[in-house]
Amino acid sequence: MALEKHETGVHVISYKVLMMVWLTLMILTGLTVWVSRQDLGVGHILGSLAIAVAKGGLVIAFFMHMSFEGRLLRWLLFVALLTLAVFIGFTFFDLAYR
Repeated sequence: MALEKHETGVHVISYKVLMMVWLTLMILTGLTVWVSRQDLGVGHILGSLAIAVAKGGLVIAFFMHMSFEGRLLRWLLFVALLTLAVFIGFTFFDLAYR
């Protein structure tokens, strides 16, 4: 990965890497539109969620510089996202049994 760490501790990502991430995000956006127009049943939701998770992961890793952080911060982010997923899951359980 084309990465430079300056003396100030700031991570600089090359334009090539940023353009590749942007291009990947655009491709995933197109894939999201394609999935939304297909008749996949439950796969429609699962596919859209999987694409959204991939896009969020790219944004967190590169644009929020999480891939350059230590393990503690990564684990804290993982725990926060897991907690969010559990609460969203509880919401779906509540809606399913009404």
